[in-house]
Amino acid sequence: MATPAMRREDAGHARYTYRLRVSSTARAALLAEWARCRWVWNECVAVSRKVHTANQGTAEKTTCGPAQLDKMLTEARDTMAWLRQGASVPQQQAIRDFAKARAKAMKDIKAKLPVRQRAGMPRIKRKRDALPTLNYTRRGFRLKDGRLHLAGGIALTVVWSRDLPAAPSSVRVYQDCVGHWYASFVVATQAQPLPATGRVLGVDWGVKETATTTSDAHDLPHAQHGKNAARKLARYQRMMARRKPARGQAASRGYRQAQRQTAKVYKKVARQRQDTARKWAKAVVRDHDAIAVEDFRPKFLAKTTMARKAADAAIGATKTALIEMGRKHGRDVRLVHPAHTTMDCASCGARTKHALPLSERTYACTACAAVSPRDKNSARVMLVRAGLNPAGAEGARPPGALLPEAA
Repeated sequence: MATPAMRREDAGHARYTYRLRVSSTARAALLAEWARCRWVWNECVAVSRKVHTANQGTAEKTTCGPAQLDKMLTEARDTMAWLRQGASVPQQQAIRDFAKARAKAMKDIKAKLPVRQRAGMPRIKRKRDALPTLNYTRRGFRLKDGRLHLAGGIALTVVWSRDLPAAPSSVRVYQDCVGHWYASFVVATQAQPLPATGRVLGVDWGVKETATTTSDAHDLPHAQHGKNAARKLARYQRMMARRKPARGQAASRGYRQAQRQTAKVYKKVARQRQDTARKWAKAVVRDHDAIAVEDFRPKFLAKTTMARKAADAAIGATKTALIEMGRKHGRDVRLVHPAHTTMDCASCGARTKHALPLSERTYACTACAAVSPRDKNSARVMLVRAGLNPAGAEGARPPGALLPEAA
């Protein structure tokens, strides 16, 4: 039974994702609904490109907002019986998603961001490439007798691994790369405070160990889920390479089977990383009142020789899980800028004149003669910079030592 995933949307909402058991009739109906929504999306892309071409060199600019696209959809549903057979809610939501994506791209263009940092303009969704995704607002679905009923008479069986905390306001039904169907509900949530512990923790991210903390009991070793699956993954990738179809030809059944096996391996590794991150985050949040976390962005590691190991560590996903778990349980999570955290001394605050090479794993302060493991020193620097002053290396503090959260 699949465990539902919970992802925080904002301070008051979260996503609860559950596995779906889809019959052949429901699957056909979902794919037909997706074909209509995909057609609506592609029409929006075509209209947007047409408007962009027409606005070139003209003083009066034509707009392409949700109002114009809604009018286009209304006219299309009046003239096309095939489009009217589907529910209007997911088709309207496709327009909303398109408008949001286009507005983000236009905002980046007006801000004159570099091309590599811009959100790309919405593109055509091709049948073979795009995975089905259907969004329904509250008037487009209902829960009855433990089943999910979508507009258009589609009934789906939900694997209720746990109850929803409140009535959902929207749902997203989608299919993943393995072929499994899921329902992702957005619900209003409230914080679930945990008992106070009187302890604080500093977290430093790394490659040798995914997370080094000021408490030896809460260090997160590198799980190496990707490395353990590398041999099996390489086998399926070789099968795909041998059976790869020629350009313009349809893929064979053997190629699609190898592709599915490859996707299953990737999916399993992703779930293992997510499970490890959540269990560690829950243990950290349960045992500490405040957590100073390095605001580390591992994107630059993709260009180094540590790229594969850094990707296998899933630092970004682990940091996100820790922040979401802290927000859920009302803990004080403070993000610390990572600049010079490996050069500063946690005891006296002195900074080395030169950056330490990665091969040097011991930090020795020339000012106060303090010696400690490099990553442990960085974890304690997080506490100092976050305004948390522990009484010892383990992070124990007297009552009232926590400072108010910075604005």
